[in-house]
Amino acid sequence: MTDTNMVDVGLDTIILHDGDDRQYIYLSEISGERRFPIVIGHNEAGEIYRVVHSSETPRPLTHQLAFNLLNALNAKLTCVDIVALKHDTFFATINIENDAGDVVAVVDARPSDAIALALRAHCKIRVEESVLERARKDESNGGPEPPTEPGESGPPSGSGGSGPSEELP
Repeated sequence: MTDTNMVDVGLDTIILHDGDDRQYIYLSEISGERRFPIVIGHNEAGEIYRVVHSSETPRPLTHQLAFNLLNALNAKLTCVDIVALKHDTFFATINIENDAGDVVAVVDARPSDAIALALRAHCKIRVEESVLERARKDESNGGPEPPTEPGESGPPSGSGGSGPSEELP
């Protein structure tokens, strides 16, 4: 796969449902109008919410630990690529470089974990063009609908919220 097949996307919306394992994030094309949802787990949604709102925990949680380990090893997360969609499941890779700028690893990951790390590392999130076409949600194609009964937007498990969803800048 070449970089020309990759489309830069950003986190657009987080939709959190208290008491439900199915949380939603929407990724939107940076230089376009296409967007698509990904269903993620409760813990990953909480981590993404914490990173977006610069909320730290007293002790490192799993994603914080993974990010700290990369830093301790002088490695840098350079980008996250969503590379496949099979049987309604997205697949992603995390691209890691050493301090000399050499790619040292491309690691298979769940998109939710990869996105949580990418947001913490302030690195690019990209999606393979064919995956974006299959998964996109925009006005022109009547793609997948958002959840029909959005819940709280905010930290999971009764930590507060501000409505059914949160549009991000």
